[in-house]
Amino acid sequence: MTSTDLTRRTYSGGVLPPEVRAARARRWGWWYFAEHQFLNVRRYGWPIIIYDIGQPFVYLAAMGLGLGAIVDANAGAIDGVPYRSFVGPALLVSMAMMTAVMEFTFPVMDNFRWSKVYWGANSTPLQPGQLAIGQLTQVVFRLIAQGAIFWTFLGLFGALHSPWSILVVPVGVLCGVAFGAPIQAYAATLDDEGFQFSFIQRFIVMPLFLLSGTFFELSTMPIYLQWIGWISPVWHGADLARVFTYGREIAPWLMVVHVAYLAALAVVGIALARRNYRRRLAS
Repeated sequence: MTSTDLTRRTYSGGVLPPEVRAARARRWGWWYFAEHQFLNVRRYGWPIIIYDIGQPFVYLAAMGLGLGAIVDANAGAIDGVPYRSFVGPALLVSMAMMTAVMEFTFPVMDNFRWSKVYWGANSTPLQPGQLAIGQLTQVVFRLIAQGAIFWTFLGLFGALHSPWSILVVPVGVLCGVAFGAPIQAYAATLDDEGFQFSFIQRFIVMPLFLLSGTFFELSTMPIYLQWIGWISPVWHGADLARVFTYGREIAPWLMVVHVAYLAALAVVGIALARRNYRRRLAS
């Protein structure tokens, strides 16, 4: 659209006055940036769809049916349910964590360092904190879609035994944000990638994936390793998810602890992300 066309539309009432658009941006800027991110990820739509559909199927086929058949034949039911019912909810939560890490590492650095999308948006009425929330919003929508797909596969594999099972979707989202928001805040402080993201994947993500009671009860681990699960968002999320998928019996106070711990991590991570975005874009 040329400047003449824009002027004509402005006088005809088709374009809002600049001060009105600026006011709306200051109020709804986080959503405007989220919309930009939605449009941006469309370029990778098919790989994302294949990943979000293929990974749940492969996980559940390998761990739920393959390994699950061996476990069920030799050890019997775990926590009173088939192995696929035990491991499935934890895999959903773990996948949410991995997706959050993937979305909040290189994409955040790209927007700061390479494509410089944040800098361009920061030159408009949008505020740095809104950019952080907009990025988070786009990831939350992906986690919702991903969790819904995984929940559907859990049903197809016969791993759902409760009418409350759909609540594993918000549990997965909460776990993803609880782990991802602090990563987003950290990524906003980096000027170059180096080995930081590789370190996170190898020495934080994978140990939490393997040692958070995902594939076996946390209580079966040596006591000197159980602390890893206690501080892991994956264990807290998996324990909650199992309550909703097959009625795992845990104390009410422990459910409160799970939710409070995940919510606290999410709130602190979001606050740090907003602060770090402001500091970075003010430099």
